[in-house]
Amino acid sequence: MISKEITIQNPTGLHTRPANDFVTLANTFECGITITKNDKSANAKSIIKLLRIGISQHDVVTLQTDGPDEERAMRELTDFILALKE
Repeated sequence: MISKEITIQNPTGLHTRPANDFVTLANTFECGITITKNDKSANAKSIIKLLRIGISQHDVVTLQTDGPDEERAMRELTDFILALKE
């Protein structure tokens, strides 16, 4: 299992469109992926669960990957989040 804290820089946070793109990318991996903000956690492969935790600009989230491709998933999902600049 790998865990990493990431600060959201996108001015609109992880709203519908980037959240959908994030979930689409997350679903390309075999490993389990969880994203946590404060005391709320979500399966990162579910758009509804991801949107429910309400991730905004400057929020610090914890991304966790666990499974056979966890390192690649962590790297690509982290790169995706850091590249958001809407």
